[in-house]
Amino acid sequence: QVQLVESGGDLVQPGGSLRLSCAASGSGFSVYAMGWYRQAPGKQRELVAAVSSGGSTKYADSVKGRFTISRDNAKSTVHLQMNSLKPEDTAVYYCKRGNSGTYYSLEIGGYWGQGTQVTVSS
Repeated sequence: QVQLVESGGDLVQPGGSLRLSCAASGSGFSVYAMGWYRQAPGKQRELVAAVSSGGSTKYADSVKGRFTISRDNAKSTVHLQMNSLKPEDTAVYYCKRGNSGTYYSLEIGGYWGQGTQVTVSS
């Protein structure tokens, strides 16, 4: 049974920073791709950032240069460092584990966490 538990969501002012964490249970964390998604009210869930098993990363255009995804395989944890936050970053942020090490595995299946709320407002 795979469980993903997100933490770190909060209310923050525009221009501020937050660091989200996702702790994964189950074995073999290092061989799976991990991703962060978000869903704002009335909008579809979208990929924010992903990291492959090899450590390569990709980002949505809207967050490039502001967000950084990283993984700590020793702790089975993936982080999302979010800087220069904007009101449009407000959403529920979800962690996802793929079924293999590639980004593609995130698109076709995998496991979701329960989400953590990020609100950017003055």
